[in-house]
Amino acid sequence: MANSSDQGHTAGTEVPANESHGHAAFPPFDPANFTPLLIWLVLSFGVLYLLMSKLALPRVAGILHVRSEKISADLNEAQALRARSQEAANQHDKTLSEAKAKAQALAQETHALLHSETEAKRQAIETDLNSKLAAAESRIAETKAKAMENVDAIAREAAAAIVQHFTGKPADPKAVAAAVGSTKA
Repeated sequence: MANSSDQGHTAGTEVPANESHGHAAFPPFDPANFTPLLIWLVLSFGVLYLLMSKLALPRVAGILHVRSEKISADLNEAQALRARSQEAANQHDKTLSEAKAKAQALAQETHALLHSETEAKRQAIETDLNSKLAAAESRIAETKAKAMENVDAIAREAAAAIVQHFTGKPADPKAVAAAVGSTKA
């Protein structure tokens, strides 16, 4: 079946009989390959450097330059807009303060106008009331005078009736008038 040299080896890993398992070096580390590898390294690096410096890096530099200019322009525009918005805010504050001042002036003017109208109405009402009070006092005085005249007449009649009742004779109107008039004083 298997011979003794094949023991421990699996299929597909057998070493051909004519090759040895000696110390063969990894090809990049083989000293015989150093010179050609270095030449190809320098040539590859040079070609890559030329491609990068002539094609890729100028494009990247251009993109960075465009982005830098765009950012700078955007910042300038943002600063200009900020200045405009600050100016608009200042203008808005100024307009508000002017509107407040106008509103306060209007309120004071309206208050003064209403106060003067109220004062004029009060004066008119007081004048009207004073004239009505004077008219009422004069009517009261007239009514009192008429009442006092009636009191005199009533007093004379009462005195005449009392004298007639006590004496049985009618009283002298002049004497009754003199007696009633003397009690007034």
